[in-house]
Amino acid sequence: PELSKRLARLIKSENNLISAHEAAGKERVSIATQLSEWGEQTNDEGISDVSDKVGVILSEMGEQEDNYAHALDESRSVLKTVRNTEKSVQPSRDGKAKIADEIARLKAKEPETAKLVVLEQELVRAEAENLVAEAQLTNITRQKLKEAYQAEFLATIERADKQIILARHGLRLLDLLDDTPVVPGDTRIPYVHASQARQILNDAEDDLRNWRP
Repeated sequence: PELSKRLARLIKSENNLISAHEAAGKERVSIATQLSEWGEQTNDEGISDVSDKVGVILSEMGEQEDNYAHALDESRSVLKTVRNTEKSVQPSRDGKAKIADEIARLKAKEPETAKLVVLEQELVRAEAENLVAEAQLTNITRQKLKEAYQAEFLATIERADKQIILARHGLRLLDLLDDTPVVPGDTRIPYVHASQARQILNDAEDDLRNWRP
């Protein structure tokens, strides 16, 4: 049936979306590692420390992306319930339609046949069964549609809030790096913010742990 096909396509598209977020999360973690390794090779204490700590922030952003992908997958599994219910209702629809078609055929060809009475009784039963199935489908569809997208939107809010938390602490880390231009021959002021940088990471960890919807 077309309705089930449409929902099946939607569920498949959701899977593509989930894969994209998983891939983005992995790339973010990979970039974080590369940044940290590059900073270490610069032989600049400030760049090395800040890039390492920024790498930790970026890596955590990647983890949040992966968590979001898992939440989307759970939302997608709820939609599958609707798809499965739609499929289970289809035989009831087909059975009712088949009996109705047979009645129409007999009325045209053999209007006096006793079989019509039997078929009309069968149609009444089939319609009653279908009525129950359709009501169940409507109830499940409404319930699961809300459940699926409430879960997705709540996960989106969590992801956004936590990304903001991480980004703000990332900016704090960058503020520790003195980028005042130095002229040739001058010595840059030594980097003395390692303990502050560690504290910023601790603050980020605390904020993530204390986050509430």
